[in-house]
Amino acid sequence: MAIKSLIINPGSTSTKIGVFEDETLLFEETLRHSTEEIAQYASIVDQKDFRKQIILDLLKSKDFDINSLQVVVGRGGMLKPIPGGTYAVSDDLLEDLKVGKQGQHASNLGGILPSTSVFHALNQKAVAKRFAKEQGRAYNTLNLVVVHMGGGVSVGAHEQGRVIDVFNALDGDGAFSPERAGAVPSGALIKMCFSGEYTEKEVYKKIVGNGGFNAYVGTNDMRDVEKMVNEGDKNAEEVREAFIMQVAKNIGSMSCVLKGKVDQIIITGGIAYDKVVVSGLKDRVGFIAPITVYPGEDELLALAQGALRVMNGEEEAMTY
Repeated sequence: MAIKSLIINPGSTSTKIGVFEDETLLFEETLRHSTEEIAQYASIVDQKDFRKQIILDLLKSKDFDINSLQVVVGRGGMLKPIPGGTYAVSDDLLEDLKVGKQGQHASNLGGILPSTSVFHALNQKAVAKRFAKEQGRAYNTLNLVVVHMGGGVSVGAHEQGRVIDVFNALDGDGAFSPERAGAVPSGALIKMCFSGEYTEKEVYKKIVGNGGFNAYVGTNDMRDVEKMVNEGDKNAEEVREAFIMQVAKNIGSMSCVLKGKVDQIIITGGIAYDKVVVSGLKDRVGFIAPITVYPGEDELLALAQGALRVMNGEEEAMTY
């Protein structure tokens, strides 16, 4: 009997869902959230009912019977360091997601809605394995630099099946992104923190949420930035070029981690649809290794496959 699953992948700027029958995708949808919508909520957990309702509304619009589901799977969040795998939702897991054991991120809702490695581990590994399969190689025989560009940006060094180093995608490392400041001058940040003008939450919001493209050009959508550039906005053009430069520097750093032995650079995430950004990255880092682009992400399928292995008895659900 085929297993029907609902996959929920909350991101900082969207909620992606997919309904699978075994590994066959029946339908998927990306529900995008504007800066104004997200700004209504003081914390990530406060967004739960909002995101849950739009998921239910979508399923209803597609005449999908939620009672036909055998399993609901959510993307993992900012939990204590744990081995990768499929975990049963428990009270301890829910509590750590609510308090943000290692920080606040929309992925914390992944375990809450179905009721640390701080990077896009699921998609990075999914596209790395996809590339390996397409090449007829085993993932654990390759050295890869994988770049995920979405609401946050993470760049990881994959050495023979293990991610050995990564730029923190959430709160203060690597390139800036649509809504995160990335690495900023420490001295200026310290002065801001002790200026008396901002609370801890307000400073953090400048780093995560209102940073990056939001701070520079007032939007968290790269498509809006492209439109601004096409309309002659020089500031938007400079911000886009700075973004390309910073991501390229991150790729260069990870190639050093791999001692220059890079089989492939893989670019993925929503911003990988932007031809100008991808072209700019190829121009700057193409000398390091060949480049493969997988626009979007494979996280929904990866989550569905993990649930299937548990439901089919191939592995046991791990306990948090």
